[in-house]
Parts: sequence; structure tokens; C-alpha cells
Amino acid sequence: MGLCPMVCTPKASTQLLLGIQLRLEDQDTQQVELRTYAMFYPTPMVYRRGIQAITLSVDLWMHYLNFLKETLDPADAETSLTLRGTFEHAVVSAGLDFRSDKLWEMYINWETEQGNLSGVTSIYSRLLGIPTQFYSLHFQRFKEHIQGHLPREFLTSEKFIELRKELASMTLHGGTNDDIPSGLEEIKDPAKRTTEVENMRHRIIEVHQEIFNLNEHEVSKIWNFEEEIKRPYFHVKPLEKAQLNNWKEYLEFELENGSNERIVILFERCVIACACYEEFWIKYAKYMENHSVEGVRHVYNRACHVHLAKKPMVHLLWAAFEEQQGNLEESRRILKNIETAIEGLAMVRLRRVNLERRHGNVKEAENLLEEAMNKTKTSSESSFYAIKLARHLFKVQANVVKARKVLSNAIQKDKENTKLYLNLLEIEYNCDIKQNEENILAAFDKAIKSPMSIAMRVKFSQRKVEFLEDFGSDVNKLLDTYNEHQKLLKHQDIVKRKAENGLEQPEAKRLHAEEVSTAASVPVTTASMDATQSGYNYGSWYQYNYPANWNFGQYYNTPST
Repeated sequence: MGLCPMVCTPKASTQLLLGIQLRLEDQDTQQVELRTYAMFYPTPMVYRRGIQAITLSVDLWMHYLNFLKETLDPADAETSLTLRGTFEHAVVSAGLDFRSDKLWEMYINWETEQGNLSGVTSIYSRLLGIPTQFYSLHFQRFKEHIQGHLPREFLTSEKFIELRKELASMTLHGGTNDDIPSGLEEIKDPAKRTTEVENMRHRIIEVHQEIFNLNEHEVSKIWNFEEEIKRPYFHVKPLEKAQLNNWKEYLEFELENGSNERIVILFERCVIACACYEEFWIKYAKYMENHSVEGVRHVYNRACHVHLAKKPMVHLLWAAFEEQQGNLEESRRILKNIETAIEGLAMVRLRRVNLERRHGNVKEAENLLEEAMNKTKTSSESSFYAIKLARHLFKVQANVVKARKVLSNAIQKDKENTKLYLNLLEIEYNCDIKQNEENILAAFDKAIKSPMSIAMRVKFSQRKVEFLEDFGSDVNKLLDTYNEHQKLLKHQDIVKRKAENGLEQPEAKRLHAEEVSTAASVPVTTASMDATQSGYNYGSWYQYNYPANWNFGQYYNTPST
């Protein structure tokens, strides 16, 4: 695992990457000296760590290969095997990159220097089927390679015999091929030998021409996408919108049409250039979910530990993935780490709470909510967690007494918070109404007598009248409440008139959109108070706004008040 440098252009990437792991692991006072040593005196270990950090870096692979060529003993028999193995590792890791041509050419040139012409042919056979920027040039050089050497030199023994038999079987009718050897023997007749060489060359080029044509068709599909990639390397400077859109469209195209290998390579290229954009890491991880669990972890690990240490969404998705896999401890660790990195983030704390709740640790969930409520810096944040805690206590633990106490304490600290009163009413309403009438009325009274705006207190008062009308057990309480409501309405009218006449400023406090949203989640029979009351014009039913007293006696045969 490595850290992406601040500016990772092709020229700068290699030198900057040399110190990646040392920068990660050094803990003593010699950090600078060790890192500087790695820059100017690289070792195979440092190169390997850099390659592990950015496997798709063609430049880094080429620098590493040049380093090995310069430092390994040419006389050692193992040197050739080491270099060939490293070249293979390089082209397997980065050879599908559209701009990997230089790496392939380097491999071909080295094999040519070794005199391994059959190896060169084999490399070309692979390369001609890979969409790269200079695909046409590779085919031209392949034809020159075939025309410039004898088949015995650029084919393995097995391939030479196989091709000789294929050509023999294609002899025209009436001819004979008794004089054509079935093995590696030379044809004695110079004319026939020359004919065989030319036929072999023609056949090899013909077969690879078909491969080239198919590859050319694939290149044509992605050429425009590739042309639009102006910055294939990492840089702290944000990418232009057109660049981001091009990556999105290119990925969508490959997801619909490409093979798994090509898709992975494109994602790897994308998360180098777009390392600081979590949407691409998330898309990559989601794709890998259908292919490899460890692959998903590898993507999330790089994103969260290297590039997006303080972007919460990718951490939350990683934690959810680990929870899906049954790795609860890992999920807890991920959530705790991001919460430590970004203190006070409600979405992370709630995810931790709900993780514990889902797996039966209700007490731990309660403790997490209580801790968050006590650690907040503002009353509004404290009220937010108080509501969450009260809901948890009531809905999950069925502890109405404790839930009521949490909200009552919160109201003492934040007396003008409409949501607290609404949630207290919701809890009381969800209990048995007949048994809990006194607590419901007490909750209404808290709201009506609170320092909230007169408009909001009128709405709570109106709902209190409605409650007593629909569910109350004592008509006298209904009549008293109705009279108190009329007084509140008159007081509201006086305040409005003063404001209209300029004698008093209008009330500054209004029901915010978020409060309306919360109110909408409460049942209509509790206290769903929207700002306009357009959907609940109870005044037209209950005559709340009529100036005359409502003579309840005619309906209930009670003394008129």
C-alpha cells in the first residue's frame, strides 16, 4: 500500500514513488534521511513496493527493468530468467493499458538482444490482439520481423513442425508432398525450400492480419474516449468536468462491451487520474462485488487508507460490505476509524448505532447515542441525538418511561425546538390513549406553555382541542381547553395587528422546512403541523376561528361556560 504523491506526472512519478513505503513505515527521527536515500539510491525492495502501490504505472515498470538490467550480473545464468520473469510480470500487470506500447517495445527489444526470436514472435502474437495506441506500428514491425528472418529462427520447433504440416496438407490436388519432411529436416531442393519459407511467412502474416483487423475494430470503438483523456496521471488539481464525464462514459462503455480484464485495467487507470473522486472508487468496488470478495476489499482499502481518508461515503459502503460478509469487527473498526478522522459526523455515529442494533446489541446502541448526545457542542445537535435515543428506547427497547425522560430533559435545554415536542407527543400517542391521557395532555401543555412562537403554540393548542374532542374522557377539560385556545387566538391576533401597524416587529421564528418534514412523519392525530395548514384546515370543522363562544352545552347537556 502506498501514498499517491502530490503531483504524479509521468516524469515525476517514479522518483516520488521510491519513498512511498518508507514514508508509510518510518517512525523514527531518520525519516527524511531514509526517504532521500530511497530517492537517489533505489533498491529492488523499494521498487517492488512502488510497483505494489501503483501496479499500472508503465513508467515505473520500465524504470525498474532498467534498474535490474544495470545492476544484475550479465554473466549470471539467473539474470536472464529474472529479467524475463519481470518483463512478464510487467506486461501482465500493465500491458493492457492503452498507452503501454513502450513497455511492450522494451520487452521485444530485450528478447531480440538475447537472440530469442521465437520469443519475439510470441510477444507480437499477444500484442497484436491488445488495443494500444500504436497498434498499427506494431503490426508493421511484426511483418518486418517475419520478413527479415527465417521461420526456423522466429518459430519454436513445435510451431515450425505444426506449420510445415499445415502447409503440406494444403498442397494442390494432384501434387505430392513426399519430398517435404515431416520434422525439422531441411528441404534439399533450394527452390522448394525458398517456396516453403515464403509460404510460411505468408501464412503467419495472414493469420496475424485477421487478429490485427479485429483489434483495429476494437481500437476504433475506444479511440475517441482515449483521445479525450488529457491527464492520465494523478494531480491535486481538480479534473475538468469534461474529463470526468469522459471517464464515466468510457467506463460505462467497457462495462457493457469489454472483458473483465479490460474493465479492471480501465478502472485502475481511472482511479489514478481520478484518485480523489469517491464515485469512481465506489463504482469500481461495486463492479468487483460480482467477481472477487478480496478484490472488493483491495479497492476499498486503497481508497479509504490512501486517497479518501476523510470522505465518509466510501467508508460507510466498505463497512456495509464487511457487515454483509459477516465481518462485524472489521465493520466496527472501519466506522470507528472514519469517526475518529472526522469528529461529530452524525451519519457515521448513526451507522455505528444501527450496526449494533441490527445484531442485537441494543445496550451498546443506546450507549453510543447517549455518548453522542452528551458530547455535542450545540443544543440543536443534542436535541437531534435525544430524539434518536428516545425513538430507540421506545421502539426497540419498549421503555416508554426512559424515552419520555430523555425528551423531557432535552426540552429543558432546548425549549424552542418544535421537533422535541412533536416526538414527545408521538411517543405518548403510541401508548394506550385511554391509559395515557394525562401524559398526552401534559405533553401538549409543555408545548403550549413553551417559549415557542405564538403561531406554533396555537397549532399545538388546536391539536389539544382536537384530541380531547376525539379521545378525551372529560367534557369539562374539553370546554376549558377550548376557552384557553380562544384566548391564545386573541393574543395571536393582537400580536399580528401590532406587527402590521409597525408597533412591533413580526415574530422572527418560523417553522423551518426540516420541522415540517418531521411533523409530516407524525400521525395526523398527534401533531402534524405544517406551516400553512392547507391540508388540515380544522378551523372550518371545529369553528376554532369563530369570534363567538362555542356553546358546547347544546351538544353535551352540560352547563354552558
